Amino acid sequence: MSMVFLRCHAVRWVDDEPQPGLVEVRFTDAHNQQWTFVDKWPVFADGNRLTPDSTYPVAVGILCDDPADDDSSATADTVKVSVAPWGLESLEGRVEFEVRADQLSAC
Repeated sequence: MSMVFLRCHAVRWVDDEPQPGLVEVRFTDAHNQQWTFVDKWPVFADGNRLTPDSTYPVAVGILCDDPADDDSSATADTVKVSVAPWGLESLEGRVEFEVRADQLSAC
């Protein structure tokens, strides 16, 4: 199983506490709705580039379930992904999102 990341942007440093610091990350789903996450910077792929003094926005990724593991979620251009297994949820309390397939990258 490969690791799949949802491409997002860190848009600001939120606070130094709790350690090691919080960042706000956003992405827009396949339906043009924007979602926001606030969590510790190490949660986000490439988050090591995030500091209070970084120039925002910074491209980062959110680890998510591999949509290839669930063939029922696929359409021609969109896939459903979940960030729940990694302990994330949007500020709105959502953990599943329908995104464009090109918003995902595999490692």
